[in-house]
Amino acid sequence: MTARGLRKTGQVLDATIDAISWGEALDRLLGWAHSHESRYVTICNVHVVVSASRDAAYRTIINNSDMATPDGAPVAWMLRRQGFNEQVRISGPDLMWALCERAASEDLPVVFYGSTEATLALLEQRLRAAFPDLRVTMESPPFRTLTAEEDAAAVDKINTSGAGIVFVGLGCPKQERWMAEHRGKINAVMVGVGAAFDFHAGTVQRAPAWMRDNGLEWLHRLASEPGRLWKRYLVTNTLFIVGAARQLLLK
Repeated sequence: MTARGLRKTGQVLDATIDAISWGEALDRLLGWAHSHESRYVTICNVHVVVSASRDAAYRTIINNSDMATPDGAPVAWMLRRQGFNEQVRISGPDLMWALCERAASEDLPVVFYGSTEATLALLEQRLRAAFPDLRVTMESPPFRTLTAEEDAAAVDKINTSGAGIVFVGLGCPKQERWMAEHRGKINAVMVGVGAAFDFHAGTVQRAPAWMRDNGLEWLHRLASEPGRLWKRYLVTNTLFIVGAARQLLLK
């Protein structure tokens, strides 16, 4: 358990995760956003934490983020075991929606960067229905490495939009690497929200609330896409259980 400036953090395997409430997270993020501070936020579920434990470069990106929220019930549970008794899960889809609601009421432009044009069109339609005053820009980059000129143009478009928040939906670990590379270039808070674009666009069904609240969202996703996800969840969940048990026994 450590304090990093105003931050309270714990360790989950090798990842440094913020112990933070919903109110604190939203207020801190929006404060940075209104000041156009170039920062990035990682949303850390079991897959992210395990990936960070196995990849030193990725671990550095997670641990150097300006905020790392505990997404996933097991990650929040590990923080509670370290003395942060009130810690709840702060997930990407929920954080994105809450920030959009606040951004609409506070006249703060936002950008969505990632996914396909079709998904972004559906997402924009739903956002405009829910938050008519939200000022939003959508950007679907090519599914390949951008040239230096293309990247510079994307950065310029984001900065010219006046956005205070950039939601990044490039998938893990690509989105975290992208945000780390663009801190200092983009004049906004970047938040890597993974599958949140698809969930809110309606192209992927999200787990029911009772499954999310009980740490079973992974099971819902596995049932939805078994061919693609079975190996990832089998390996990742096993490694997390082993790593968490070792950490708790040795503390």
